[in-house]
Amino acid sequence: MIDEMVTLLGKEQADDDSKKQYCESALDKAEDEKKVLEQTLADLEKSIEDAKESIATLTEEIAALTSGIQALDKSVAEATETRKAENAEYQETMAADKAAKELIGVAKNRMNQFYNPKMYVAP
Repeated sequence: MIDEMVTLLGKEQADDDSKKQYCESALDKAEDEKKVLEQTLADLEKSIEDAKESIATLTEEIAALTSGIQALDKSVAEATETRKAENAEYQETMAADKAAKELIGVAKNRMNQFYNPKMYVAP
């Protein structure tokens, strides 16, 4: 009876040892997986932070570019107004120049009538 118990205890000890080895290997594997998952989590958190920083930077750049575009549109509008005003002044000057040339032509013709009658052209 004691021999049977010792034999039974030996078998149970062998079973316990194999179960212990299985449990230790399972725990080691679980710990390894946990470390891998923690590293993956840390990498993903870093990626998320990098993405947030990139988004913030891009948002600032977009705001700056939008501001630049608005300033450019304003300067283009001002330049257009300036060009329109300068064109109106140019047209006015050209009309005055044309009228002056015609007046000089009339005066020259009138002087030709008195000083050089051969070059006189009747109006």
